[in-house]
Amino acid sequence: MPADGGEGRIHAAGAVLWRPGADGPQVALVHRRRYDDWSLPKGKLQPGEHVLLTAVREVAEETGIRVVLGRRLPSTHYERDGRPKMVDYWAAKAADEPQPGFTPNGEVDQVDWLDLPAARRRLSYAHDTGVLDEFGAGPADTTPLILVRHASAGSKGDWRAAGHHDDLARPLDTDGTRQAEMLAHLLLCYPKGTVLSSAAERCVASVRPYADAAGLAVHIDQVLTVGLASSDDVRRRTDEVLGSGLPAVICGHRENLPVLLEETCAVLGGKRPEDPSLPFAGFWVLHIGWDTLASAERHQLVPG
Repeated sequence: MPADGGEGRIHAAGAVLWRPGADGPQVALVHRRRYDDWSLPKGKLQPGEHVLLTAVREVAEETGIRVVLGRRLPSTHYERDGRPKMVDYWAAKAADEPQPGFTPNGEVDQVDWLDLPAARRRLSYAHDTGVLDEFGAGPADTTPLILVRHASAGSKGDWRAAGHHDDLARPLDTDGTRQAEMLAHLLLCYPKGTVLSSAAERCVASVRPYADAAGLAVHIDQVLTVGLASSDDVRRRTDEVLGSGLPAVICGHRENLPVLLEETCAVLGGKRPEDPSLPFAGFWVLHIGWDTLASAERHQLVPG
């Protein structure tokens, strides 16, 4: 996903970085020496970079804090140097790991933590205050439920033609192995949680690189396996995962992921997306806060 979109559009990403304060959330604003302004941390996508990676990278570069992403916030649209610019935003908090801390640099020379009213007064641009207002109107902290479709695993027909009769054993193909590695980097942008997978090898292999990188185990669940459980069973398992209140990644199939998505929306009072489909290694991120569906976003891997 290049930094320049159609017709020369600049694409950037950033976050409302927050931490608990005595009177509610405090957010980090950055001062840019070149413009003498105060803004939310953000920056342009690098060539071929996924927007989630951009958001995490840019916040770290500008604040010295490696973050995990929370709920999706509104994008802003404005002109910069005569070119249209779009910035995608998320709520974000510090990851549970050692942090390098802020070092003034040629772009950002100061980071201030402010409560929401003070931050709103300090911000230099109306488009930033709109994002901050949306953050303040919803839950600061949310819990992600991530629904992943397995990566590419070749053709079921070709697998059977080669003499294999157990489709659950069908492995990822070359593209799928590459997709699983890319997927791991994207899932690490979110808080770590339980990893559940269909018993199919193509599902387990799709989330294994993420689990290994995060230091987590992959829990194989027959209920999530196509052909081994009913839709009612899948709904009950979804309710159990939601009831835990913990972050979770679930890897399943084209056939049962819509059931997981529909049940999550029904339990949390959210509207089911009209098109729940996912490409190989695509995923839904459902953020839960205040016992509601705070946001839902669909992602796919960078083409190529």
